[in-house]
Amino acid sequence: MACDLIAAGFEVRVVAEEAEDLDLPKVIPVSGPQAADGAEIVFALGGDGTFLRAAELARPAKVPLLGINLGKVGFLAEAEIDDLDSAVSDVVSRSYTVDERLTVDVTAEFDGGPTIESWALNEISVEKGERAQMLELMVDVDGRPLSRYGCDGVVCATPTGSTAYAFSGGGPVVWPEVEALLLVPISAHALFSRPLVTAPTSTISITVDPYTTLAVLSCDGRRVYDVPPGARITVRRGALPVRVVRLRDRPFTDRLVAKFDLPVQGWRGSRR
Repeated sequence: MACDLIAAGFEVRVVAEEAEDLDLPKVIPVSGPQAADGAEIVFALGGDGTFLRAAELARPAKVPLLGINLGKVGFLAEAEIDDLDSAVSDVVSRSYTVDERLTVDVTAEFDGGPTIESWALNEISVEKGERAQMLELMVDVDGRPLSRYGCDGVVCATPTGSTAYAFSGGGPVVWPEVEALLLVPISAHALFSRPLVTAPTSTISITVDPYTTLAVLSCDGRRVYDVPPGARITVRRGALPVRVVRLRDRPFTDRLVAKFDLPVQGWRGSRR
C-alpha cells in the first residue's frame, strides 16, 4: 500500500512506534497529537479500536479518515483488507467522498480537582467505579431534571456509536445521517429506564450523587477518568466532527445487514 502511494507521488507518514514493525522504506515516522497535520488522508488499518485511535489524530487536523478492516466486525471501516488495492487506487484518483460524523464534547467538574475536558466519536459513559456498589446518578436534559437512576451507569452516544456500547445496552440503531444524541441507562433499577433520543442541540448533564460511590468517565473506551461523588458531567454536540471517507455510495442498511450478519428472511424463512 505504502509503495503504491509513494509511486503515485504521495508522502507517506507512519506513526513512529509502528514504523519499525512495518519495515517500509521511504516512509516518514511521525508522533504526537499533530501527526496528521497537513495530510490529505489518514488510513486506519485494523479494527474499530484502531479507527478510534486514528480519529484522535485526524479530527483536530480536519483530515478525512479511511478505515480498512483487519478485525472481526470493523463497523467503522469503509473497506475490508481484500479491498485494499482498490481503496488505494480510489485514493490516488481522488475517487471518494467525505462524510462528517457528529461527535460529543464532555466536561466533568468537581470540587478539589481540575475540570476534565474530552470528546468522543462513539460515546461517553459514566459507570460505577466499585463493582459491588450501585451508582446513583441524576440526569438533566437542557437544564431540566429528567430522572434519577440507581444503575451501573449511563451511555451518551452519537448515531455513529449507536451500534456500539449503546446498542449493547438496549439502545436503538440510528442511521449516521441522523443528527441526534442518545441516552441509554445501563442496568437501571428504575421504573423509567428507556433509551432516549434527544435533539443534537440538547445538553445532557449527569450528576454523580454526593453520597454514592466513585464513578468512571470513559470516552470511546480510550480516555478514562475517575470522577468522585458530587461530580457533574456535561455532554453536548462536539465542536469538531470526524470526517470519514466513503469509497462507494452504499446504503447503511446494507452495512448493517453485512456487519451484523442479519437473517434478512427472519428465522422462519420466506413464505411460499
